[in-house]
Amino acid sequence: MNLANKLTVLRIVLVPVFVVFMLVDKAYIHDGFIWAVLVFIIAGITDYIDGRVARNRDMVTKFGEFLDPLADKVLVTAALVCFLDLGWAPAWMVIVIITRDFVVSGVRLVAVGRREKTVIAADKLGKLKTAVTMFGIIIIIALNIAQTSETAIIGLSIGDFTALTTTIIMWIITLLTVISGVSCVLKNKQVLKGE
Repeated sequence: MNLANKLTVLRIVLVPVFVVFMLVDKAYIHDGFIWAVLVFIIAGITDYIDGRVARNRDMVTKFGEFLDPLADKVLVTAALVCFLDLGWAPAWMVIVIITRDFVVSGVRLVAVGRREKTVIAADKLGKLKTAVTMFGIIIIIALNIAQTSETAIIGLSIGDFTALTTTIIMWIITLLTVISGVSCVLKNKQVLKGE
């Protein structure tokens, strides 16, 4: 297994660590959200680095092209389920985002299962969706960390500002997720038709 693929596997390994920091009672883990956002940032950095390493050192493999987007989906899904548990995101948005990821993964599996064994790598729109989603998740967690202060921002309490900003970010993530999912299916409709 090359370095790029090891970084991708590390991202998957960091997922349960992130979930523990997000959801374990704060009486047991002090500053859990701070640790969670740090773990998430580290996982996000591995996503950036593994792609750079794979391209610059000619380490692009079919395994990596398949596992890298899967690792992103596992990390994002874990964060969204945590948000759902904490009441930070509406269930329907989380369901739409996770459903899109299942559909795109299904298209990739069908492509790999064909005689030609085609690997569908993430396109620019998919990469943009992933970057915006990861950045949005970091902002949402950071805002909830800041929520303990009594500060007012643009005339709103920090709690109201956090709720409003979280809603806007989740809408952006959801819309971009749907657009990129539809784009992926349309670009690869020949795979689904068995052509």
